[in-house]
Amino acid sequence: MKTLFYLLTAIVLISCTRNKPAQNKQTDEFIIAFGSCNFQNAPNNLWNDILKNKPVVWVWGGDIVYADTQDMKLMQSYYNEVKNDSSYANFKNNVEIQGTWDDHDFGVNDGGTEYIKKDSAQQLLLDFLDVAKDDPRRNRKGVYYSKVYSVKEKSIKIILLDTRYFRTALTDDPTGKKRYIPNTDNNGTMLGKTQWDWLEDELKNSTSDFNIIMSSIQFLSHEHGWESWGNMPHEVEKLQQIIVDSKAKGTLILSGDRHLSEISAMTLEGLDYPLYDFTSSGLTHSYETYKSEPNEYRVSNVVSVKSFGLLKFNLQSNSLKMELRGLDNILLESRIQKY
Repeated sequence: MKTLFYLLTAIVLISCTRNKPAQNKQTDEFIIAFGSCNFQNAPNNLWNDILKNKPVVWVWGGDIVYADTQDMKLMQSYYNEVKNDSSYANFKNNVEIQGTWDDHDFGVNDGGTEYIKKDSAQQLLLDFLDVAKDDPRRNRKGVYYSKVYSVKEKSIKIILLDTRYFRTALTDDPTGKKRYIPNTDNNGTMLGKTQWDWLEDELKNSTSDFNIIMSSIQFLSHEHGWESWGNMPHEVEKLQQIIVDSKAKGTLILSGDRHLSEISAMTLEGLDYPLYDFTSSGLTHSYETYKSEPNEYRVSNVVSVKSFGLLKFNLQSNSLKMELRGLDNILLESRIQKY
């Protein structure tokens, strides 16, 4: 009987060992995934590929749905199509979801502060993101928000901007060669005073080792003539100065909107690391006919196929690996930056 008892005990111990979850040896690693441009009537085949990378957080960069409408019931039905998709539902059960909007989930192509349904549209976005009813975003203008994630003694702050609710009119190109041109009168705002004050405070008082700003539209790439921060040069300068003056560590900008993905970077006087603008755009449809486009700050190849972005933080070495991946989790572009 003793022999049988020892045999059964050994079998149980072996079984428990086999079923024990693998320990994460990379305890100082933190992964953020992000993307944009998700047409609700087209299949998104990337959710399972994104999951393979084990992100802690997914950040929507805008255009979660394409709902250029003032019909809020129609907009809600579009959000429901995404939310009820089985692949996204499974993804959502495994990854924390954060996000902001861009023009098409805001409600009007290239739209800004003039959109009359923006308050109703805001609540629908927050519903989609499962934002609590007592969250500050429920009772203030705009969907801007921040959250700090702690990993041991280090931390990462995600700052979500709203480049729609307060944004004033852009300047049309009178020649018709481009859609928009930079204004030269220093008028107009991208974020509005309240949000600007909030952002300055978020960076100035940040104690995080990395500060990740989701902008939705591109910050550095500006020569293409579509929407970008470059259409308001004074606002570009303002954000650059705030980043420098704040002395916030490891500040990086994320963007979407363009139906293409790329990594841009610039050197800023007073900043001891490059300022990156990491664009990931095209979850369900992309600029597949892309041939060329100027961008003086580009430091990667342009990815014109469906893709998603990854930020892989090594908090022990204080370094960041940026990756663009596509279908079947294929690595398309990458870049490493030590801070």
